Amino acid sequence: MSTSITIPIYDDSIPLLPVSGNTPYGYYDNDLQFQTDAQRFVVFATRRLGYPIMEIQMQDINFYAAYEDAINVYGKELYEYKIRENYISFEGNSTGSSFNQELIQPSFGNIIRLAQDYGSEVGSGGNINYYTGSLSMYQGVQNYDLNAWASSSGVVSDGDSIEVKRIFYEASPAIVRFFDPYAGTGTGLQSLMDTFGFGQFSPGISFMLMPIYFDVLKIQAIEFNDQIRKSGFSFELVNNRLKIFPVPTYDKRLYFTYIKKSERNSIVRDGRSNLITDTSKVPYTIPTYSYINSVFKKWINDYALAIVKETLGNIRSTYATIPIPGQEITMNGPALIEQSKNEQQALIDSLRATLDDTSRQKQLERKKSENDSLRDTLGGFPMPIYIF
Repeated sequence: MSTSITIPIYDDSIPLLPVSGNTPYGYYDNDLQFQTDAQRFVVFATRRLGYPIMEIQMQDINFYAAYEDAINVYGKELYEYKIRENYISFEGNSTGSSFNQELIQPSFGNIIRLAQDYGSEVGSGGNINYYTGSLSMYQGVQNYDLNAWASSSGVVSDGDSIEVKRIFYEASPAIVRFFDPYAGTGTGLQSLMDTFGFGQFSPGISFMLMPIYFDVLKIQAIEFNDQIRKSGFSFELVNNRLKIFPVPTYDKRLYFTYIKKSERNSIVRDGRSNLITDTSKVPYTIPTYSYINSVFKKWINDYALAIVKETLGNIRSTYATIPIPGQEITMNGPALIEQSKNEQQALIDSLRATLDDTSRQKQLERKKSENDSLRDTLGGFPMPIYIF
């Protein structure tokens, strides 16, 4: 004895199951607008597929699944676009609350972060630590190995090394000697001060107001004098091997700044675990269905219908032909699948084109074009002539 099982198919005389609790994921089940539209979609889709003239070998839960999936695809395309548009602003921020309903304001924060290494190299900020070191210089000793100093001082670990950024070995600035209060005659102004009756005062409190270029020329004169007539304080640094000029005539300390190469080469500068480090961590969640406007709800309806066609095509492909008395009926499963694939791809392309047209770059280009057209239009207006 055999038992046959009859699987019910769509029949509009049978009340639809409630939407809530009958979708695969239940993402939108608590949205009253979704519950209403999902049931309306069942009527819409079945009639588009030929019901009641043709039987639809599907149940209401199949339609609910297709409608939920269409919303998910819409959200995926929408938020992928938003991530592409703003990722440089997202990266490095917290993975906290959802960005779904937030207005994203682009900032220069990450651009500055990317440029910080340039500042580190020239010593004007950045995110690499600068360290200060010192070593003993000895009378008559001209060459010093700063790599050996780093190893012996224990400032770097095995396999690491330093890079010296600045050597503090130079003469006193010319401005120091310029304003030496007890070298007033050095400025060449003492006789001029005597002429005005100021010579009897202490040079430390006597100043003559002169043009700024006088100060610049005097500083240049002091520096050229040191460069030409004296042994200049200089050095040569090659691979952290330091050569001092002139040869030291007494013992002293030499100071310098350096960085650790391991810190500069490190690609991890922020070790916090709650940061956006890739596109999968940007906190976008599923869209709120009731916030979607009618334009994109139409897109969702069309995409869900394409999914339904694919599902129905797979079902009908299982039974390519159905025998009836005197003949066979050929099912259109393969045709429905092909039609569904084409429609889904066309809808995806259309949505992506719409999103791309709303990109920041495209909007700015459109605004520029509008401004150019407006300027050209206004330029054709006759200009009034004013007679005074």
